[in-house]
Amino acid sequence: MGASNAMDRSSSRFAWLRVLILSLVILFGGYSVILMYVNGEIAFALMTTFVLSLGIYIFTNPKTYAHRYIFPGVAGMVIFILFPMAYTVALSFTNYSSKNILPLERAQDYLLKQTFKAQEGSYQASLFAAPEGKFRILLTPTEGDNTDLYMTTVVPMWDAAEIKKRGANPDLMPGVEVPHKALKVEQLPEAAAIERKVLFQYREHLRALRFELPDGKLVMADQSAGVGNYSAVRPQYSRLDGGVVVKNTGAIISDGNTLFDNRTQKHLRPNFDIGFYQYIDENGEFVGKPLSPGFTVGIGWDNYWKVLSDPGIQQPFFQIFVWTVLFAAGSVFFTLAIGMVLANLVQWEFLRGRAIYRVMLILPYAVPAFISILVFKGLFNQNFGEINLVLETLFGIRPDWYTSPALARTMILIVNTWLGYPYMMILCMGLLKSIPEDLYEASAMDGAGPVHNFFHITIPLLMRPLTPLLIASFAFNFNNFVLIQLLTAGRPDIIGASVPAGTTDILVSYTFRIAFEGGGGQDYGLAAAIATVIFIIVGALAVLNLKLSKMDKV
Repeated sequence: MGASNAMDRSSSRFAWLRVLILSLVILFGGYSVILMYVNGEIAFALMTTFVLSLGIYIFTNPKTYAHRYIFPGVAGMVIFILFPMAYTVALSFTNYSSKNILPLERAQDYLLKQTFKAQEGSYQASLFAAPEGKFRILLTPTEGDNTDLYMTTVVPMWDAAEIKKRGANPDLMPGVEVPHKALKVEQLPEAAAIERKVLFQYREHLRALRFELPDGKLVMADQSAGVGNYSAVRPQYSRLDGGVVVKNTGAIISDGNTLFDNRTQKHLRPNFDIGFYQYIDENGEFVGKPLSPGFTVGIGWDNYWKVLSDPGIQQPFFQIFVWTVLFAAGSVFFTLAIGMVLANLVQWEFLRGRAIYRVMLILPYAVPAFISILVFKGLFNQNFGEINLVLETLFGIRPDWYTSPALARTMILIVNTWLGYPYMMILCMGLLKSIPEDLYEASAMDGAGPVHNFFHITIPLLMRPLTPLLIASFAFNFNNFVLIQLLTAGRPDIIGASVPAGTTDILVSYTFRIAFEGGGGQDYGLAAAIATVIFIIVGALAVLNLKLSKMDKV
């Protein structure tokens, strides 16, 4: 009873600490969710809210005490497995790509910020020193009848290193986020202007500056002219306040997304079928080329249908799928065959120095895979590699390992077998010890030899416990991206493919190339669709693994 009271007092003594930790978690988590929401990352905000709420419920409810120990694992599964999987599946039903990466609002804002050079005039800028380390800029008309002078004060300018670091981005430079108000002046300043060579040192900053004249005219740097030259500009697009009347129906289009091109005097609207702004004719029909940047829209099953119907994608996809299966199956077969044979040899009782052989044969498994792959890449070099030098010396041949599809695939299987056989050998060495020696003794009494025992005793007794591990090895090689990317990068390329595809690509490297190496732009939606297909295949292998290992009945 006394011990129980002591525990209760101890628990109440640290209650304030639990409340403090819980408050900090809620404060930090809530702030993170708000930042994600403000930056438009709705999916990440919802995921964080779910995990945070679940954690708070589990750690504050006495009835869920036992679940506290498994919550970190559940949270990790949600964050690193379930959420990326759901996010990838969702992307596969969109046109998300390097051309359609923005939401509609941001694509519209980008167009509204575009300007074109107006005909109202051009100006030459002169710099004058001002108090507190600032500068005054005088804008002098250089053409037309206008002789008005305009002046404004700007913030101190950066040195060359800081300007280069910021990249002359108006959104990153203090004092240029909004146009400077330039006021009309009657006469030139009494002080002498700063020399042109000094003006040239601040060219990046000057080109980022924008000025607004008293009549509302916007003046920006003329990028086609020299430093200090400015031109009056007008916004190329403006949001249409009223509506657009469709000629053949009389309907009025007024949804807040219609824009007006001030230069061509035409209207344009978002085309939600393709995810781009396009001009419309008097009948409200879309005409002309789409305007970049595009925006993300849902396109249903189009990405999946593209894989099945587009010849430029269909042919390489099925070709790569077949090679992926053959590569994974061949890797498992060769590594198992070599590993099993070596495991039997290094455990042969009549073999001297067995411990040394074991260490030497396991060494490839101890070296990081990427190092071994890069070493083999040099060994198989067609012009200077040691393998071709030996083959030319002995047989007078120099195989084209990287340009011939068949030889490139053979090279990949050779390298992967070297990387994988030590793992299979270690597994077989452990399982061989579980085979009763009586079986071999009885077989010897019947006159059977080592080869007969290997095929009729060793292999059958090893295959049953090895089967789940072989399926896992097949699934690993099915997604063995590192080997393909480092050794061949998927090349040689498949001729006629409309997306990046190579004869040595497997599905995962094929997906990577579509997502990040597309010559016409990265297509993340299509890559997500292929990744979803890969997930289904690997998931089916996992279910098969559970069935064969009887784990689903535990």
